[in-house]
Parts: sequence; structure tokens; C-alpha cells
Amino acid sequence: MSTQFRVLVFGKLSCKKCHVLNERLDKLLKKPEWQQFEKAYCDVETEDGMVAFCKSECVNPSRIPAMMVARLNAETGRYDPLLNPQMGKTDAVCGKSKLYTYLGLQTDYGDDGGGVITPKMINSVLSEALAVA
Repeated sequence: MSTQFRVLVFGKLSCKKCHVLNERLDKLLKKPEWQQFEKAYCDVETEDGMVAFCKSECVNPSRIPAMMVARLNAETGRYDPLLNPQMGKTDAVCGKSKLYTYLGLQTDYGDDGGGVITPKMINSVLSEALAVA
């Protein structure tokens, strides 16, 4: 049986912040409450990773690492991106890191963002995915 959700992580192998996001997500996905999720890493320095990144349509290439949540479509057997149910609204937990169109996060390299996607932000997005399912 397939997992219900897939978290696509866009990053580069040489990027320290990408490594941190992968570690944090791996740690969270081992917990019982997140067993409906699996991770798919998309290295944007490879052809397959770049194709997946382009298909995401809404991640800013200057804000990698990023992650986007997709849900299994039982009819097609594919994972389709979840729409952001709070599209265009400010998010108290994720701030400027929340993707606009799809449910996910991208790194905020602004003055107050620090360029880190926190475990609290990841938890918030995963919880939102479960709520809209």
C-alpha cells in the first residue's frame, strides 16, 4: 500500500541548509503521527530533479531548499500537489516561507528569515495537509 502523501524536497547535495531540511524531515517522518507521509528528494542539479522542480510551478529557484506536499490520487496512481488552503493569507508559523499556490515551504533568505525551515514550520504544513485531506 502506498502512502497517502509525498513530501517533495527540492535541494542540492552541496547545500548545508538542504541537508538540514532533509534531516529534520526524516526525523519527523519517523514519528507515528506522520506515517501517511513519505519523502522524495529532488536534486535540482540533476535532470530528474530539475524536471520535478519545474513541474512544481511555484518554488522560487533563489529560495531553495524547499518542500511541497502532494497527495496520492487513487484514480491515477500519481501524487498531485495539494493546493494551499490559505492562499494569499499570512501564516503566523511559516511567515514568508509558505508557498503561495501549493502547500509547502521555501527558504526565506530575508533579513528576519535566517534561511532555515524550522521543525515547527514543517509540522504546521504536514498538519495542514492532513486537515485538507
